[in-house]
Amino acid sequence: MGIIVQKFGGTSVGSVEKIHHVANRVILEKEKGNDVIVVVSAMGKTTDELVRLAGEMTSRPEKREMDMLLTTGEQMSMSLLAMALQNRGYKSTSLTGWQAGIRTEAVFSNARITEVKTNRVESLLNEGRVIVVAGFQGMDENGEITTLGRGGSDTTAVALAAAINAERCDIYTDVDGVYSTDPRYVTGARKLNGISYDEMLELANLGAGVLHPRAVEFAKNYGIKLTVRSSMEETEGTLIEEDAPMEEHLVVRGVAFDKDIVRMTVVGLENELTGFPAVFSILAENHIDVDIIIQSKLDTGKVNLSFSIKESSLDETLQILGRHKDEIGYQEIEHETNLSKVSIVGSGMVSNPGVAAQMFSVLAKHEIQVKMVSTSEIKVSVVVDSNEMIKAANAIHESFGLNRSAVEA
Repeated sequence: MGIIVQKFGGTSVGSVEKIHHVANRVILEKEKGNDVIVVVSAMGKTTDELVRLAGEMTSRPEKREMDMLLTTGEQMSMSLLAMALQNRGYKSTSLTGWQAGIRTEAVFSNARITEVKTNRVESLLNEGRVIVVAGFQGMDENGEITTLGRGGSDTTAVALAAAINAERCDIYTDVDGVYSTDPRYVTGARKLNGISYDEMLELANLGAGVLHPRAVEFAKNYGIKLTVRSSMEETEGTLIEEDAPMEEHLVVRGVAFDKDIVRMTVVGLENELTGFPAVFSILAENHIDVDIIIQSKLDTGKVNLSFSIKESSLDETLQILGRHKDEIGYQEIEHETNLSKVSIVGSGMVSNPGVAAQMFSVLAKHEIQVKMVSTSEIKVSVVVDSNEMIKAANAIHESFGLNRSAVEA
């Protein structure tokens, strides 16, 4: 048959009982005649517990030591699953990310995969073994252990699938597919049978937590068949592919939202030709992700530059910009917290003008103030107060006819 890569998230391996259930899923695929590579996350809330323990040691743990600590969570899952498979009579070998050939850039806590060396994995597959790989981790050129950022096990799975030329990659999780929005917060959210790589990539980048953005990038770049499905139920799930069929009358495919957004404003840039690129070059060198950008010219001839970041990067961003104040040439830095981003995504937006206008009209009708705006061919994002995020998402979701009842009608 072929090589199948399966990825199981933290809730799927959250207990010994659940790990036995995962073993059953793996055996089912193996019995079909396929070679199987399994990628696992840390059990349940293990990562959160490790972060808590680090916090008891110091308020500012070094990123290298955090990576050393956090990678132990996935290693526990991989070993236990390999044991479960061995106990059922199936040859299985567990591998850390670096043993499985995952090589990354030299960045702690949020590294990107640069290469996957498949020699060892291929050798073990040839022996008929089920390979269980610890997700979320790799090794840089200096021999340092690195992590891929929260949700990085998805990326591990798709990168392995691409490198080994797998037939497909199945992402098993606690939901039965990709939904039009988060069903925990929005009434009428419905499962999508299919969605394009580009749409899924936008949703993932904009806050939809079901898939890691880099995993979708790998799948798109290498044409990997990617399916999100339930680890507990036998359902079809959602197929992510290049050209997913559009549902009739649906211009917008999904609504995403992301909390803990901060609006930073660099006040009084003296020279926009040098200050503007300096700000973003310096932040990029320090691996600070910047999203929405707005520039406004003052009567004095100086420029204010606003952009959004995640709140977790706030302290580091303030320190970095403070150290480079003379080089950038600005008066002061202002920031506003307790903000969230709400976005609509859909490939049908390209050929349908008026989508942004409809979104703004809905927000105005519900008296929700828009503080920042960003658009692309297939998405529109707005920044609003965090206490308005769920209200905005529900209103937008209903306005574009995404509710389950509306589609069924």
